[in-house]
Amino acid sequence: MNRKLSSRKPLASICIPTLNEAGNIEALHIRLTNLAQSMKNQCDFEFIFSDNHSDDNTWELLEAIAKNDSRVKVIRFSRNFGFQRSIFANYLHAKGEIVMQIDADLQDPPEMFVDFFQKWHEGFDVIYGVRVTRPENWFLSRSRKLGYWAIDKLSTDAMPKNAGDFRLIDRKVVDALLKNKSPDPYIRGIIATLGFNQIGIPYSRSSRSAGKSKFNFSRLIRLGVTAVLHHSTLPLRFATYLGSTILFSTILGSAYYVFLRISNPHLPQGMASLHIIVLLGIGIVSFLLGIIGEYLLRIYKILVSEPIAVVEKSLNFTPSDLKL
Repeated sequence: MNRKLSSRKPLASICIPTLNEAGNIEALHIRLTNLAQSMKNQCDFEFIFSDNHSDDNTWELLEAIAKNDSRVKVIRFSRNFGFQRSIFANYLHAKGEIVMQIDADLQDPPEMFVDFFQKWHEGFDVIYGVRVTRPENWFLSRSRKLGYWAIDKLSTDAMPKNAGDFRLIDRKVVDALLKNKSPDPYIRGIIATLGFNQIGIPYSRSSRSAGKSKFNFSRLIRLGVTAVLHHSTLPLRFATYLGSTILFSTILGSAYYVFLRISNPHLPQGMASLHIIVLLGIGIVSFLLGIIGEYLLRIYKILVSEPIAVVEKSLNFTPSDLKL
C-alpha cells in the first residue's frame, strides 16, 4: 500500500481561501515558511491564496509577501464568490502532486501537513482532519452538529463526521474533483463520494487569533441546504410521498363527505372548513414547488455555465497558468 519513493521530491500545493484575514496573513505565512523549511528534504511547496474580494488590506499584505516569496501565488476575485467556490478555484490552480486545503484563520494547524504527508506515503489518497474539540459558542456548536447529522441521514452517500475542509488529497483526487460541473459545489461531500483510500486524523481546533469568523448561522443553513440538494434525492421523494398521501386522504375525505350528505342531507354548509382545506392545499403545493424549484435552479445554473469565479488580479501566475 505504501507509495514508492522516487529521487524527485513531490510538489505540495497548500491552498488558502481568504476573506478579510489581514490580521492572520503574516502569521500564517511565517508558519508555512517554517513548515516548508522543516520539510525541504521531502517535498517542495507552493502556497496558493485566493482573495474573495476582501475590503480590508488582505490583498496589500499578500502583494508584499508574494513580492519576496515566489512560492506564494495569489488570485483576487472580482467579487465575493463564496467559500466553496474559493476552494474549488484553488484546486483548479494547484500544480502539486499533493494538495492541502487550510483556512487562513490558523484554527487548523499547518504543521499537521507532516502527519497528512506520512499517511499519503502510506498509500492514502484523502487525509482529513477530524475535529475532536472546537472553540465556538454553544448554539452554533449544537446547530452544526444537528446540521451534520441531518446531512448524513439524508445523504445517499456516507459523509465523514466532525470533518471540515482541512484535508490533503492526491493529484488523482484533484483531477476527479475538477470534473464536477456544479456551479455551487459542496467540496467535502464531493470528495467523500469519489471513493479512493480515505482516513481521518483527530486534532483539536484552535481559537481564532485575529478577525471575525465569516461562517455564521445563516451561512451554516445555506451550506446545509447545498449539501442536502447535492447529495440526496430524498426531498424530491418526500414531495412525491406527501403529494400521494394528500391525494389519497382527499379521496377518502370526499367519499366520507358524499356518504355523510346522503345519510344526512340537512347538514349545514361548512364555509370555514372549505377555506381551511383550500389554504392548506395551497400551502402544501407551494412547499412542494419550492423543493422542485431548488433542484431546477441548480440545473439552470449548470446550463448557463456561469464561471466558478472571475479573476480580477493575480500574483506570481503566468497568463497561461490562470484557469478562470
